Amino acid sequence: MSNHLMNTYARLPLAFTHGEGSWLWDDEGKKYLDALGGIAVCALGHAHPAVTTAITHQAQRLIHTSNLFRIPLQEQLSRHLCHLSGMDRVFFCNSGAEAVEAALKLARLHGRQRNISAPTVVVMENSFHGRTLATLSATGNHKVQAGFEPLVQGFIRAPYNDIQTLTRIAHDCPDVVAVLVEPIQGEGGINIPNSDYLRQVRALCNQQGWLMMLDEIQCGLGRTGRWFAYQHEGVMPDVVCLAKGLANGVPIGACMAHGSAAALFGPGNHGSTFGGNPLACAAAAAVLKTIEMERLVARAATLGERMLIELQASLAGLQGVVEVRGKGLMIGIELDSPCKELVARALTAGVIINVTQDTVVRLLPPLILTDDEADQIVQVVAQVVRDFLLPPD
Repeated sequence: MSNHLMNTYARLPLAFTHGEGSWLWDDEGKKYLDALGGIAVCALGHAHPAVTTAITHQAQRLIHTSNLFRIPLQEQLSRHLCHLSGMDRVFFCNSGAEAVEAALKLARLHGRQRNISAPTVVVMENSFHGRTLATLSATGNHKVQAGFEPLVQGFIRAPYNDIQTLTRIAHDCPDVVAVLVEPIQGEGGINIPNSDYLRQVRALCNQQGWLMMLDEIQCGLGRTGRWFAYQHEGVMPDVVCLAKGLANGVPIGACMAHGSAAALFGPGNHGSTFGGNPLACAAAAAVLKTIEMERLVARAATLGERMLIELQASLAGLQGVVEVRGKGLMIGIELDSPCKELVARALTAGVIINVTQDTVVRLLPPLILTDDEADQIVQVVAQVVRDFLLPPD
């Protein structure tokens, strides 16, 4: 491995040369079933022909002009996203962290319009929003923040899935202008709130004049069995952040806004050199069209429920398993002890998984997963968990 790269990742000693569908091949020719999808990025798997064609065609025509000019592909993509989401306007950037940064700037502008001199955003414990200074300050993980103090000010932290604490904050903290929450916490361990949590947050935001800002970077774009996870509860947020699966690996992020929040930015308030360039927008358009044509949102709901039920049945009663939970193709298996070694065990068995929060096996497979591939993931993952918890005498 190169010693010229900054030491920011504890990389596995494995390099992939190519992929097809839900499969990857390493440089020694071994084949792996990808149950992680580049951490929820490759929703259409690898080397999908629609994305490949879109990228190739656009690269032959035009890659970049800058946002000093109209970008018709960007305009078309924004219309499509607003149609799917119910939002009104979109700001395009290059990553999830940048999308959250845009949301935080919207929140501050919203506060300034209300004559609040120190606008404050409520964020959640155990959350993850990115690694820029503002987004790591919003993140509820001390490991991400360690060494980068002083953190950005203007955040109040609350327990996730706890509307009572949010209500107390509303009573005690007059400078609050917004709530930033993940409808499902991904990096935090596939944590799923009560079925009415987002409706309660929406009601409180309406009462207080706060912006309801949702980070759907990991859970959005069909992964949970709806286009957006908030649609399970029938609520309409003010701001939604997207990235990951939007362009199947081509860097792009989006901050979408609804109602008065959509009118907060004016020329000069925000920008991005590369954001929403023709190449990224062409790839994203191909992704959305393919998800629609192949009905992958409904497929994620059906297949994810089946995988969840089978994993729960396979691991039922096994000492050391705390919970098997999920929504659509976003599944977590929580154990009662650290289990990072399961990643290597699964790789040996030919399946790519991830462990987050030290104790949660995280599965984020492509939405194009076949029934047979889903069965293989369930069988391998259940077996490596059993072998880990029940070692031979």
